[in-house]
Amino acid sequence: MTDPILFSVDDGLARITLNRPTRLNAFDEATARAWERVTAEAASRDDVGAILIDAEGPSFCAGGDVLSMAAGGFSADGIAELAGVINRGILSLTESVTPVAAAAQGTTAGGGLGILLASDYAVVGTDSRIGSLYANMGLTPDLSVTAHLGRAVGQRRALQLVLQDRLLTAAEAVEWGLVAEAVEPDQVRARAEAVARFWLDGASAAYGQAKRLVRAAPEQSVVVQLADEAQTIGAALATPEAQARVAAFAAASARKAAQ
Repeated sequence: MTDPILFSVDDGLARITLNRPTRLNAFDEATARAWERVTAEAASRDDVGAILIDAEGPSFCAGGDVLSMAAGGFSADGIAELAGVINRGILSLTESVTPVAAAAQGTTAGGGLGILLASDYAVVGTDSRIGSLYANMGLTPDLSVTAHLGRAVGQRRALQLVLQDRLLTAAEAVEWGLVAEAVEPDQVRARAEAVARFWLDGASAAYGQAKRLVRAAPEQSVVVQLADEAQTIGAALATPEAQARVAAFAAASARKAAQ
C-alpha cells in the first residue's frame, strides 16, 4: 500500500505531503491517523525549524472522503471520532512554535479548507479554486473551518463562503486574505518551499514565536497578550542568535552613519 501521507525532514524543513491524488487527497481513516502522527512529530522535533504542507496530484485536498461516506465507510459516531483525530493534528500545527507554509495547487474544498487554514502562509496557483461546499452534501463545516475562517477573512466573508455554493478564484482568495500568494500553477510548491527556507535561513526561532503570539492573541485579553509580548521579546534578546543579529545591525548602522 502507498502511504497516504509522506513525511520527511531535510535540513530543518519538515515536509508533510498528502498522498492520495486519485481521491483528491481526501481523508479516510488511514490518512487521518497518519496526519495526527506526522503533524505531532513535525511540531515536536528539535531539528525542525519550518513545516511545509503540500500534496500530490492536481488538487490540494477535498476534505473528507465522500465516496467512502456514500459506501457506508463512516458511521455518524465514526466520522465525528475521525474529525477529532484530524483536529489533533491541526492543533499540533497551530499551537506549535514552528511556522507552517502550504502549497495548495488546484482545488481546496470542504475539510481541505481547514487543512489550508492550519498553515501560516499559503501559496496557491493562479488557477486554484477554494471553497466550503459542505452544505451541498447536507454536511456542516469541520476540521477548524469555523474556528479559523472567520479569523482569517472576517465573519461576514466567512458566512458568504459557507452559505453559498461558491469556489473563490485565486485572485479572490488573495484579496480576502485567505492565502498569501497566487503564482503560476507549476511554481506553487517551489514558492511555498522558498518561503519555508526563508524562515530557516533567518531567525527561525523568532519567526516561530511571532507566529505563536499572533495565533494566541484571539484567546487572550489585551493585558495578557501585552505581557506575553514583553516576556517573549525579553527571552528572545537573551538568545545568542538575537545578540549576534542585534550587534550586526548596530555595526552596519554605524558604518552607514560614518559614510
